[in-house]
Amino acid sequence: MTEPRVLQNFSSFVGHLVASDLRAADSLKATLERLGASLVVVPVVDGRATLDVPALRDDRDLLFVDADLGQPLELGEIERPPQVPVIGLVGVEAPSRLKTLIQIGATAFLRKPVQGAAVYSALFIGINGFLRRRQLESRLEDHERRRRGRRLVIKAILDLMQRAGIDDDQAYAILRRESMKQRLSIEDYCATVARTGRDVAFAGGATGADGRDASLNQRNQRSRP
Repeated sequence: MTEPRVLQNFSSFVGHLVASDLRAADSLKATLERLGASLVVVPVVDGRATLDVPALRDDRDLLFVDADLGQPLELGEIERPPQVPVIGLVGVEAPSRLKTLIQIGATAFLRKPVQGAAVYSALFIGINGFLRRRQLESRLEDHERRRRGRRLVIKAILDLMQRAGIDDDQAYAILRRESMKQRLSIEDYCATVARTGRDVAFAGGATGADGRDASLNQRNQRSRP
């Protein structure tokens, strides 16, 4: 898996400011507009942001969240961090407030009062840090999915060894070949075979009328008295 492209141009991004003290808005707005981005101030009612977090798009939206609010975001039942970059605004460096920002996925921080000169660095680190973390999460999910699929690969290898009278290396090579023909990973291919109950083709892929491999049928016929 290739490394994510490092973003340097943040034009068209929309920053959503979640803060009770809006003095940061002027500095953020001025700097973002110079970079071709924009800022939206999110109303906060009873300590909660009136923002539809799941509707945000990771290719254009980012959040600026004031640590003084605690956890102001509605993250849904599963409490997953927002799937957009989060930059924390930090005044008092209390561990509990910093911990909350980490829990909602902050990948960069700005000190309050916000200085315009520090905004680009926070954007660069925050957005690219988010992209890198998301890629790592995707890679881990893929590894976990493939790990779970190994059981079906082993089952398919054993079944093919028994049906074709071949060793495990040959069976694996056949499964790999067939999965490549289908443009699937070997784990996904074996899962499809298990789900459909279809026999794996071998010895060139020819199959008999009963769905079994032709070479296996021939071998069975030769073994009959």
